[in-house]
Amino acid sequence: MVIPIVPDSRLAPPAPKTTVTAEAARKMLSRNDSPDIPFDVAVNPYRGCEHGCVYCYARPTHSYLGMSPGLDFETRLVAKANAVDALRAELGRPGYKPSPINIGSATDAYQPIERDWRLTRGILELMLETRHPVTIVTKNALVARDLDLLAALAEQNLVVVYISITTLDAGMARTLEPRAAAPWRRLEAVRSLTDAGVPVGVLVAPVIPFINDESMEHILQESKAAGAHYASYTVLRLPWEVKTLFEDWLNAHYPDRAQRVLHRIEDLRNGRRNDPNFGSRMRGTGVWADLLRQRFTVATRKLGLNRHRLELDCDRFQPPLAAGATPSLFAAGASHRSFAERPAGSAEVSPLRSAASHADSPAGVSLAAEFSSVATPSVATTTSDFLSPVGAQASSGVPLPGGLPAVSGAYGRGARQLRALAAGQLSLFD
Repeated sequence: MVIPIVPDSRLAPPAPKTTVTAEAARKMLSRNDSPDIPFDVAVNPYRGCEHGCVYCYARPTHSYLGMSPGLDFETRLVAKANAVDALRAELGRPGYKPSPINIGSATDAYQPIERDWRLTRGILELMLETRHPVTIVTKNALVARDLDLLAALAEQNLVVVYISITTLDAGMARTLEPRAAAPWRRLEAVRSLTDAGVPVGVLVAPVIPFINDESMEHILQESKAAGAHYASYTVLRLPWEVKTLFEDWLNAHYPDRAQRVLHRIEDLRNGRRNDPNFGSRMRGTGVWADLLRQRFTVATRKLGLNRHRLELDCDRFQPPLAAGATPSLFAAGASHRSFAERPAGSAEVSPLRSAASHADSPAGVSLAAEFSSVATPSVATTTSDFLSPVGAQASSGVPLPGGLPAVSGAYGRGARQLRALAAGQLSLFD
């Protein structure tokens, strides 16, 4: 007989203490040949995830570090402190061919520690510098912090953001995804990104039988109302240790239906709790998988989601300069020559500071802030170095404090998009 351990709803349990260890990554790009995944290159700036989602398929990866896939995965995190420099080196290798890089395929790149480490923002700055296409998957509203970079990338058809929404029930979300953004905040992030001209999709993931499966249509409806243009879904996966963790959670929070849930999972997985096979592991098989597929197809058709496929532009890519060099945002355009190419006394304004002045600037200043300090010299901007919680130099600087400068060209159009954000004047198709 199993006696479920029901949490005391009268007392909120204290948040577990999180520790972060800095790591020097040898490389950042990871490649896969799975037919189930719509990308073949990924970047993950963190190991472990503070969100603590009980169903997370990435939990077993912590075992390779000698830590547990349970509490250690949520609290003993690793930050790849040199993520931006390592990725810059890989993008600059001779013969590199760009393909959309996914950020957050394993652990969420916008988990709470990103507020301090800012590695994801640094990667986006590199994507903008090199005009490299990128996709993002997250369940944290923190993604809206980087609207300046995302809007500039979207202006050049270089980004799409997918936000995972598992449930709209705040109570369920607190137990299922205890430290992820609340469902309403994720919908607000969808709205903010869409209003800024950033293509946004929503992932109903994972679908858990008898837990959140009845919410699929509601999630899609609210996501469409918030401005989403794309949607997808996956069925719960229980690889390795995740199976035991999820069963414990199920018995603790839903003892009345635990066995029904597990049996339905087995119906979706050919009689097993987990199916690792390509082609079936994401959506399941059998009559119940077919029913979910039909419901999703009908709902997206009625709502007008997935009406066209977004193809990101891989032809704009420019190899990055070496670390510490001064990039030019307009190096590809004849009318926007780099500072070194302009004649002395030219009235044109350099998109970025010259190498000499850049050497005196703080190492943590972002590309956007660097651009602002040149294009608007009469406005004083203050920046400072940012130190990570463990003392390592962060790879990105502070967000642009006063919005993007009013300039012409592609970057200027991105700036005008941001200024129209509050007025709600933007559309994906403008």
